[in-house]
Amino acid sequence: MNADERKYPKGNTSWPTRTLNVLLAGIGGQGVLTASQLLAEAAVQGGHDVKKSEVHGMAQRGGVVTSHVRIGRKVYSPIISSGEVDLLVAFEEAEALRWRPEVRAGGTLIVNCLRVLPPVVNLGLFKYPDDPLESLRGFTGSFLPVEASAMAIEAGSPRLAGTILMGAAAAVLPLSVEHWEAAIGTRFTTREIVDQNLKAFHRGREYALSLGLAPANLLHNR
Repeated sequence: MNADERKYPKGNTSWPTRTLNVLLAGIGGQGVLTASQLLAEAAVQGGHDVKKSEVHGMAQRGGVVTSHVRIGRKVYSPIISSGEVDLLVAFEEAEALRWRPEVRAGGTLIVNCLRVLPPVVNLGLFKYPDDPLESLRGFTGSFLPVEASAMAIEAGSPRLAGTILMGAAAAVLPLSVEHWEAAIGTRFTTREIVDQNLKAFHRGREYALSLGLAPANLLHNR
């Protein structure tokens, strides 16, 4: 999707010259695709070029769901090359471990502190990792575990976890808060749901900022 010049400003000249690559990963039903749409819309609101691709086979049966979102001045492909992910947002701990090798050296990893056992584990066909978060501690880039699901329940709905994670992502992505807020207003329908998601977004963002995450983490650790 490209920014509509009648509605949005022309390409943001403050954006880094290279394309930023964001990978979102989780389990069917966690809101991965909604979150990727929110990210893409925030980027379009900021006047950037965006390409997005999704894989959601068996999404309603607890299968893996991923979305590639590429943002830049001009983006030609919706697919992120292997090992070139700048930011991984994992909605589940084992999925963070699964997709960690795709993150470049010095990249950023944001992980929801939640374990979801897929059907293959319940059937005894696959062993869930003993402690995914502990296995990720040696990650050399910026690593942020977020109790997004717990925060979402406190905020009134487990569905808000994805927006909380996007708030955390907003701390490292060079997109303005105003563009994120506009995207939330566009993506959700009723005033009540918009307000809930705005609060969830700011909670996630403030949490990440309180731990020192900033766009410099993403842009300069390369």
